[in-house]
Amino acid sequence: MNPENDADAAASTVAAVAAKISTPPRGDGEDRILRATFELLAEVGYQGLRFDAVAARAKASKATLYRHWTGKAHLVAEAVRVCKGADGDVPDTGSVRGDLVGFLTEMARHTSGESGPVFAGLVMTMLSDPEFAQEMRAMKDSKTQSFDEIRGRAVARGELRPDCPMHLVEEIVPGLMFMRQFADGQPLDGPYIDHLVDDIILPLLTR
Repeated sequence: MNPENDADAAASTVAAVAAKISTPPRGDGEDRILRATFELLAEVGYQGLRFDAVAARAKASKATLYRHWTGKAHLVAEAVRVCKGADGDVPDTGSVRGDLVGFLTEMARHTSGESGPVFAGLVMTMLSDPEFAQEMRAMKDSKTQSFDEIRGRAVARGELRPDCPMHLVEEIVPGLMFMRQFADGQPLDGPYIDHLVDDIILPLLTR
């Protein structure tokens, strides 16, 4: 087992769960609980998060939490998906390059912003907590991916083949961003996003 490969896979899962393009409607009380959960993650991390603290911040009862979520792993995974889903629609710029640059720029903003340390902590938690890893991967697998929407538009415009390996982009990009930001300490800036798109992603999709 290669720890670096495991970290890349976990980073891909966290990023994918955080970039969903659709979120089912929820009640206001449930939204408050999920927002409180994500806020507490930033303050105390996964290991330090407790249901009673979430309930107190959300002004809800612990019984309410247990009625809707089977445990901490389930609650945190859903909080990540709902609270840090994509802001608005996947960019539709009229070209596959523009769509990819726009979407990866948003991913980079989340990774390098205040949510970045939260995501980094969740990646490490996935490596050590099989229950939490299972919850995150189940959410990733159950939803339409934003990259699929980009591919669909590109295929309709004649820019990509229907069988282009878009799934490889989802596997590669989050891990690259994670390593650059947290391991190498380098910025996820415009030139780097251009490099990802022009030198890695587009050649891969059009090979």
